[in-house]
Amino acid sequence: MRIEESQGSSQVSSQGSSQGSTGQQNGHAPPAKSAPTAEQILGEIRDYCRQTRTAESTFGRLVVNDGKLVSRLRDGARITTGTLDKVRAYLAEHRPESDGAPANSLSAKPLNDTAAANAVAPPGFRFFDNRQKYLLFVSTCSEKTEVGNRISLELGNLQPAPPALRIFDAGVGDGTVLSRVMRAVHARFPTMPLYVVAKEISYEDVRLMLEKMADRLFEHPATVLVVTNLYYAEAPWLTPRSVTSAQGLIWKDVTLSGNTAHGFAEQIGELESFLAVNWRAGISPTTGNPVYQRPVILTLRREDHSFLLDPIMPRPGRVMADYDLVIASQPYRARASVEFKASKVVTPLVKALRPGGRLIGIHSHGKDPGIEIIDQVWPGDDPFKTDRYAILRQVKHELGAAARHYNFNASSDARSIFRYQMHTLPDEVSGPIGTSTLFAAWNAAIYVAQIEDNRLSEVVRDGRYLEATDRVLKKHGGLWFNDETYVISRRRAPA
Repeated sequence: MRIEESQGSSQVSSQGSSQGSTGQQNGHAPPAKSAPTAEQILGEIRDYCRQTRTAESTFGRLVVNDGKLVSRLRDGARITTGTLDKVRAYLAEHRPESDGAPANSLSAKPLNDTAAANAVAPPGFRFFDNRQKYLLFVSTCSEKTEVGNRISLELGNLQPAPPALRIFDAGVGDGTVLSRVMRAVHARFPTMPLYVVAKEISYEDVRLMLEKMADRLFEHPATVLVVTNLYYAEAPWLTPRSVTSAQGLIWKDVTLSGNTAHGFAEQIGELESFLAVNWRAGISPTTGNPVYQRPVILTLRREDHSFLLDPIMPRPGRVMADYDLVIASQPYRARASVEFKASKVVTPLVKALRPGGRLIGIHSHGKDPGIEIIDQVWPGDDPFKTDRYAILRQVKHELGAAARHYNFNASSDARSIFRYQMHTLPDEVSGPIGTSTLFAAWNAAIYVAQIEDNRLSEVVRDGRYLEATDRVLKKHGGLWFNDETYVISRRRAPA
């Protein structure tokens, strides 16, 4: 196995930095300090709750007698001046003495990208999709299989052009979906060179995904696989947008020797120490989402196909973002605003399509037994407020005049909405339901509905949540969930 590693990138946008310095050089006075944004306020509240181990719902009740204050702000609700003053006063009075921040730090300057990336999660804090929930969900539910099948249907609409069929997976996870799609690609295009870029910030997911790739590289040897932790607006182009991130970029090229899946798996396994050191994430103090500490790009290809694959190998400063297929399966939080989903996730991915390329978006739809469980425990809680129609409208708005170059296909419900199941034995829900099945069903319901841990702590003190789960399972004879899909395709240039 031959490994080449370099740092830095020669193609970086520094517009933001240059604009910031120009004003000072020209002698202009700095702008007046603006009012704190909802993200700044949320960041202050999160910091306080983490330091004091206070549930966000408890914080809301203590400050303004509203347990849903923080969740409403996260969903985009505006904060009144009176409420802001109460939050400020409470934080100023109760802030831990060990916190060196000033009492009225809501008006302080927010952390920049570098500081945010270096913010390490305090003890006990877990990312929103924690590993326990995720692993139990994917092992007991068929979503990955059904999503892979749905994406594979799009392959018949692709008309790739030389030198390769190009795929971008916007959140590869543990690689189950991508490996299924790559198998389907090989069945349809067995000899065509394949260029695959997989975005993922989780070290554990990247490790699990790479374990599945040895077989893919054996069956389809003309494959270039790229793995990166860059953001949605950066990953398709493999180029960090900030100068600081670009200077710290780690770019590693791995050439796999031999011609057996066993040999490839052993060589890929040797990358684990590299991943453990470099594939690290911090927590954004404003959004609570994971952010990379250092940007990483990892490329893999077979040595015996290096000559054939050289024209499609990405290199610093020479990256094309012209994808035939973009996979956007559950790429955003269900409760995020439609503006965030469209502007920060979908629109950048759409811009990376080549003429004739297709983006398939997949997200939770609700209106299933899973949401019935949630409604029985938290009446009126609906995490699925943004449907495919709203996202397509907002993406059109974000694209502006460029929207005329794309087709937006919501499809009918019969084609767009599909179901996946929780695996149970045929007679498991006809009689007394075992505790393990109840826990698996409850975990699947709260995972799909994206219920935060601090909300869970308030309902698991008694057994009512399991009683609600039991009722729904018996009512429907099992548990299933609905996802919905949409497709955005770039129009081909006229002949």
